[in-house]
Amino acid sequence: MITAQQTRAARALLGWTQEMLADEAKISLTALKRMESANGLRVFESTADQVRRALEAAGIVFINSGPHIGVMIDESRRQSQDRKPA
Repeated sequence: MITAQQTRAARALLGWTQEMLADEAKISLTALKRMESANGLRVFESTADQVRRALEAAGIVFINSGPHIGVMIDESRRQSQDRKPA
C-alpha cells in the first residue's frame, strides 16, 4: 500500500490539488484527506488502489525498496498528453 507521504509527494510532482486527485481517482475528497492524513487514518484498500492507479496513469512511479520509500515521475509512462499541468 502507498503511504500518505508518497501520495502527497506525488501530487506535488504533478502540481495537483487534493480535489484534482480525488476527481482523477473517482473517490471522495474526504477519503483522500483521510488517506493523506498525518495520523495515518485508514481507508478501504480499494480506495488506495484507485489513488495509486490514477497517479500511475499520470506518470508517477512508486519506490518501495527496503528503506527507500518515495516517488518519481516518468513522463514516458503518462497515459495521455492532455493531463492536468505539472
